[in-house]
Amino acid sequence: MARYRGPKQKIARRFKEPLFGPSKVLERKPHPPGQHGQSRRRRESEYAVQLKEKQKAKHTYGMLERQFRNLFKKAARKKGVTGENLLRFLEARLDNSVFRLGIGATRRQARQMVNHGHIVVNDQIVSIPSYQLRPGDVVAVRPKSRRSPLFQENVRRNRHSYSWLEMDRKTLTGKFVDYPSRKDIPETIKEQLIVELYSK
Repeated sequence: MARYRGPKQKIARRFKEPLFGPSKVLERKPHPPGQHGQSRRRRESEYAVQLKEKQKAKHTYGMLERQFRNLFKKAARKKGVTGENLLRFLEARLDNSVFRLGIGATRRQARQMVNHGHIVVNDQIVSIPSYQLRPGDVVAVRPKSRRSPLFQENVRRNRHSYSWLEMDRKTLTGKFVDYPSRKDIPETIKEQLIVELYSK
């Protein structure tokens, strides 16, 4: 599966947010990357602002354009607010849920865990990071993989909890209770700008 392999912190500096986890680079270099990063920039057009928001969402969840656009189309077909539907589908991705549960320290690490067959959904190995979870699905570390200290250490260090997920730290088992509401999703993504961009 194709994915972005370029420098992560340049992306974080572009959006002025730690999209890939805590980093001191934003303190050392608060200006955007590139030769003219520190120069005075002109006011961005409406299209540029919308495109930037879409790019931020794609990088946050580790997706490429075709996959992101297909998920948007799915969100648009579903009843309700399209932008909120999109974020709910993004949060329901298996790799994102593995990250939210604390099994993976970052979304990239969670994606790799899924790819390598360390994660089971309802007792079945699922190696597709974009797999869409449904309410009631049980996500766990494969029994053979639980001996690795990495999973235990990640869960021990994780201090976050989310209303739409339940986690049993002892058995490394989590549950996708339901799709989250927009107010519960911590990402600072302005989803309406993405909807406006794709609606053109």
